[in-house]
Amino acid sequence: MGSTAAQHHQDYSLYVAGQPVQTGEWLEVKHKYSQELYARVALADAETLEKAIQSATQAEAEMAALEPFQKQKILLHCVKRFNEIREELTEILIAEGGKPRKAASAEVERLINTFQIAADAVTQMDQGRILPLAVTAAASGYQGMVKQVPIGAVSLISPFNFPLNLTAHKIAPAIAAGCPFVLKPASLTPVSALKIAEILAETDLPKNAFSVLPCPRDLADVLVTDDRFKLLSFTGSDVVGWDMKARAGRKKVTLELGGNAAVMIEPDTELSEQLIDRLIGGAYGHAGQVCISVQRILVHQDIFEELKDKLVQKLQNLKAGDPNLETTLLGPMIKEAEAKRLHRWMEDAVAQGAHVLTGGEVKGAMFEPILLEKVDHQLEIYRNEVFGPVAIIEAYSDFESGIACINSSRFGLQAGIYTQNLQKMMYAWDHLHVGGVIINDIPSFRVDNMPYGGVKDSGLGREGIQSAIRDMQEERMLVIKC
Repeated sequence: MGSTAAQHHQDYSLYVAGQPVQTGEWLEVKHKYSQELYARVALADAETLEKAIQSATQAEAEMAALEPFQKQKILLHCVKRFNEIREELTEILIAEGGKPRKAASAEVERLINTFQIAADAVTQMDQGRILPLAVTAAASGYQGMVKQVPIGAVSLISPFNFPLNLTAHKIAPAIAAGCPFVLKPASLTPVSALKIAEILAETDLPKNAFSVLPCPRDLADVLVTDDRFKLLSFTGSDVVGWDMKARAGRKKVTLELGGNAAVMIEPDTELSEQLIDRLIGGAYGHAGQVCISVQRILVHQDIFEELKDKLVQKLQNLKAGDPNLETTLLGPMIKEAEAKRLHRWMEDAVAQGAHVLTGGEVKGAMFEPILLEKVDHQLEIYRNEVFGPVAIIEAYSDFESGIACINSSRFGLQAGIYTQNLQKMMYAWDHLHVGGVIINDIPSFRVDNMPYGGVKDSGLGREGIQSAIRDMQEERMLVIKC
């Protein structure tokens, strides 16, 4: 939480009740590659938070009254404007998130798609149903109808790793569902969310309907505990998420908490260059700071040595670099402390007998992509979410034992299975304890209309536009005696 301003940076207002506000307190945002001051964002205090909550509560009726065509118009305005400032948004992601240029461009595209999918969903989702009630003689002559209504004001907390798209996955469904919201963006990457707020302020959203508030974590706790919110949507670490759920009171809670995703490769898979590139992209893209990054690579023993050799050969030419370059796959980790934490985990693994096949050098926040084998399954680097450029390769003997190995994790977000055998595909779908099974691709695959989320420590509920809209609505029953 700094105060002194350097040259060549921009100041951003926060948004409370739909209006830009500067509070006089500033959060400094560093350029993640150069580590120079990139921007300052206005920082909310307790009074600002209270105003935002009161405003959201006051806006519930007006938001609920919005017609589908009105909500669609708001969302489509955002699509249009995001397209117009595509380059600016890309540069913001590179600077505040350290995201390589290609990945940053792809995230802006996903931001646009997510709002477009929400705009489509507004007019396509079923809004209710007829419910036959005459299932007993006593209910003869009664007719039932059910409609979906907005749940009310919602609190949203978004993470640093996809500061545009994962913020969009909270805001766009809230608008489509008819819910006013207060959003806290990640303190490491708040500018992206404030740019979305800037565009929202141009729309016909009701006064008071939204606030976007960078603020310290201790102040933001009110977003978790205040019963004026009817739903909390959080994306972040499992430890923080489950603690929030325990303290959230009566409100509904949805959690997307990450994992340590595995990909499993059967011997009927062609070990092509495309496959190797896909594994590398999934494991090391955005420095591995992706909830469904490829952390564990399980390879059948018959093809293990061949695949390992191809992977190591390709990885020897991969280096962490300047995220501004088109050729860069992985830039800096989000901060130096995370690189140090990961290096500590790596050293612990090596001390317990793990082999470093390539990489592992660390300089500041730059961590060279590392591939490990012979890693003890009880170590942190294996059983926890590394959230960094690390992959672990291991052999398995038969399909069922490979599936059991994937399931041994306390996480269960997504898993990838490479096989040409239909029975094995169905076995994986039946037996894997994960939210999504991806066949013949890596677990990092996601399309923004998918029901996306996990089981076990990976979370509760589902993101994806239609799923999130449903979470932000509730059923209201009408019974008519005919």
